[in-house]
Amino acid sequence: MMFNLTNKTAIITGGGSGIGKAIAVLFGQHNANAVILEVNLEAGEAVAAEIRAAGGQASAFACNVANQTEVQAVFANIVGQYGSIDILVNNAGIAHVGRLDSTTEADFDRIFEVNVKGAYNCMYAALPTMAIQQAGVILNMASVAAMVGIPDRFAYSMSKGAILAMTLSVARDYVDKNIRCNCISPARVHTPFVDGFIAKNYPGQEAEIFQKLSGSQPMGRMGKPSEIAALALYLCADEAAFITGTNYPIDGGFVSLR
Repeated sequence: MMFNLTNKTAIITGGGSGIGKAIAVLFGQHNANAVILEVNLEAGEAVAAEIRAAGGQASAFACNVANQTEVQAVFANIVGQYGSIDILVNNAGIAHVGRLDSTTEADFDRIFEVNVKGAYNCMYAALPTMAIQQAGVILNMASVAAMVGIPDRFAYSMSKGAILAMTLSVARDYVDKNIRCNCISPARVHTPFVDGFIAKNYPGQEAEIFQKLSGSQPMGRMGKPSEIAALALYLCADEAAFITGTNYPIDGGFVSLR
């Protein structure tokens, strides 16, 4: 079996829905012990139950990734129960619509706390265990917004640019510990989050905005969570053992064919 994750404990933040759920389910199908961290524990437990019902191994923990004390406690609990942290997927994140002049300090801080500090907190908690093991994989969820200018996404773009920079830094600093760190940069992916985001920010224009966002990718559609999960599986598996410090756009041609 290619991409076999047997005996690997994989933590997926924000694994209760959307891309995170797709990653957790696929990892479970490839024999990982999928550990879902969710601010919405009910959603995380539902995904864990789905994985177990299909014959996989999974558990869920309530965790606000923006709170370092809480993250440290949850990661210590995971290590105590499972003995290792082999894979960390930093997927949890939130979005914001606005330019610089319409982004309040509270907006900026909220995006930074979850998207940037949340990823930092989880890497900070996982690295000591990975260093002792002399092995580990970290996969961060960046965005095409880290690479090109996207209108009305000032704070979000800031946060994803930070994810890209942190990925490169961690990859360089821990390559001698056999810890790999990469990131994925999706364009728009169709998830329940996107539907809710459109409904909240563009009431009455849902169909029009959905088509507009879909058409911004040269392929003419949004990505699927399963497509992002497939790339995540490859990058976290031993087949990708020679890959670190790399950003992978998965964007329907958004960056290169604009």
